[in-house]
Formats: sequence, structure tokens, C-alpha cells
Amino acid sequence: MTKKTKPSPELIQIEELSAQIAALKVTIEDQAADSSTQQRAFDTLYAELKQYKDDFIFQNEKSLLLDLLLFYDSLNWFQTSLIKKEMGPEVVADSFQYLLDEMLELLYRRDVLPMEATDSFDRKRQKVIKTVSTDLQGDDYAIHNVLKRGFTRADRVLRPEEVVVKRFQQQDETRG
Repeated sequence: MTKKTKPSPELIQIEELSAQIAALKVTIEDQAADSSTQQRAFDTLYAELKQYKDDFIFQNEKSLLLDLLLFYDSLNWFQTSLIKKEMGPEVVADSFQYLLDEMLELLYRRDVLPMEATDSFDRKRQKVIKTVSTDLQGDDYAIHNVLKRGFTRADRVLRPEEVVVKRFQQQDETRG
């Protein structure tokens, strides 16, 4: 009979380390496969999300852009009519007013409204561009002139009104 030799402790440790290394290798390969699968899933998800976002933006802007194109057509018609001198001064004025009304209608459809006219300055809704002096104390901060009309949307200021405001200048009575 042959005598079986018992493996040395070093050989046992080497075999155990070899088994652990093999197990680690399998774990790393599984992680790499999972990571690759995850990456492909994220790439697909991000691509779909980008397409959805682009489509969403396009659909939201489409009606505004179509309205702007109609307004562009009206401007082209007006320009052509002016070049061909097909309109007299009164028709030009009426046609230009029509263009302004058309633009306001376009804004109304998007809940953009012109601000109501006021007699006195309101810093929440107006921006002072210039001041002019007044001798009447009661006219201090009264609106002298509107330079650019202001607009609101959903009761929020979209563009403040640009105004010229009267400022009371106290007269120095010691001058004579």
C-alpha cells in the first residue's frame, strides 16, 4: 500500500488563495457585466428623456411660432404694399394699426396684457427713465410720459413700463 502524503500547510494556503482569487474574478466579471447592462439602460433612458424633452419643447413652442409666422406674413404684405405704393396715407395708418392690433392679439392669446395707464409712479410696475421738474408739490411722482408700455402675465410684471416722472423742486425763497 502506498502511503498518502498529507499536503503541506503552504500548499493548502496556496489552494485556498487560488480559490478566493477565482471567486473574486467571477465577482468582478459579474460586476462588469451588470455595470455594462446598467450603462446601456441609462443611455437608453437618457436618449428617451432627451427625445421627450425636445418634443415637449417643440409642441409648447409650436403654436407661438405659427402665430409669429402669421404676423411675419402680415408684415411682408405691408412692406410689399408700401413698396408698390398701393396705399394712400390713410390706408397706411389703418394697416399699421391693424398690425399693432394683430400683435396685441398674439400676446393676449398667451395671457400677456398691457398694463393699465396710471397717473402716479408705482415702483413695482414701472421704471423711471427720466425725470422732469414741476413747481406743483401735488405733481411729485406723477407720470409725465410713458416711453415704453409695460406688460403683465398672470398678474406678474413681464416688462415694467418705462416712464418719465415729474419731480417737485422746492424753490429757494432766499434767492430774490
